[in-house]
Amino acid sequence: LSLLAQVRVACDGDFGRLVRVVKLVGFVNSTPDFTDQPKVINGASDLLVAVLGDAGRHSRSAVSAGALPLNVAVEIEGIFEVS
Repeated sequence: LSLLAQVRVACDGDFGRLVRVVKLVGFVNSTPDFTDQPKVINGASDLLVAVLGDAGRHSRSAVSAGALPLNVAVEIEGIFEVS
């Protein structure tokens, strides 16, 4: 949701300026034996498609991280095309 809020700011409050989501990268704070990072990031991908329709479809990477800032569980980076 924070990512969508930042996109809204970049669009000057007008989501109509959002052309598409280009790519998401999800970093999952996990142990070396955990291998389901893509399943964790599915929620973010599914939300973008649910909210934005076809414009929310994107390429994606899901990466394991041994630690993240402030010990958060997940960090999402996004690239968006805006008109």
